Amino acid sequence: MACSNGDVGEVSKRRRFYTAAEVALHNCAKDCWVSVFGKVLDLTPLLTAVEPESDDSALIVPIEAHAGKDVSHWFDKDTHDVKRALDETTGLVLPVLPHGRFLHVAPSEPVSNWSTDFAEPWWRDMDTYCIGSLSDSVRRVCIVNMLTYQETILEVCEEETMREIEDRYLDWNAHSQSYTWKVLDGDVFRPLDMDLSLTENGVEDETPLFDKYSIPRDAFIPTIHAYFNDDLTTA
Repeated sequence: MACSNGDVGEVSKRRRFYTAAEVALHNCAKDCWVSVFGKVLDLTPLLTAVEPESDDSALIVPIEAHAGKDVSHWFDKDTHDVKRALDETTGLVLPVLPHGRFLHVAPSEPVSNWSTDFAEPWWRDMDTYCIGSLSDSVRRVCIVNMLTYQETILEVCEEETMREIEDRYLDWNAHSQSYTWKVLDGDVFRPLDMDLSLTENGVEDETPLFDKYSIPRDAFIPTIHAYFNDDLTTA
């Protein structure tokens, strides 16, 4: 199955935070990300290491089917292990697996072909598979290149600093680090502190208010003006 990129830009590098839309880009066995309790896991090495004809091949199917999605509901929020429940037929407490058994989940009955060559199950092995965190709050921002007047709308994470947002903008402007970013504050264009977030720079996220009053989120998108450093025009 080929991965689908939808209409979201490629994730070209590792980041501290990812949007759900970015995780959704990685939606097949050869490029598989999932999110679990706010952490983003790249399971590509795990899935691609499974031989197609091996006993484990069927165990990657539920994971592949949920590639690019949040699978926190598979796990207990307190123990972070697979949910378990009493099986009324057998009287045993067994894993809850509505989509079928998957890699690193023990079989319900003794078998001779279960692979136990892992130190930690993948959902607990953050050192190996975790590549960052899932953003708790995503917002949009419009960046205007004051040299070319080109407008770019980015979906960014509320937790990110301006420098991290600038790093996202590199995909649209490879020279963005040669610009000074400003916002209109009253009648003055105020430079932003690149080590602070949008909110910490006084650019508040008003989308919760829009949602409360059923106003489309695109009704107002905060604008950042990027001035090329050789032409820092005073406005």
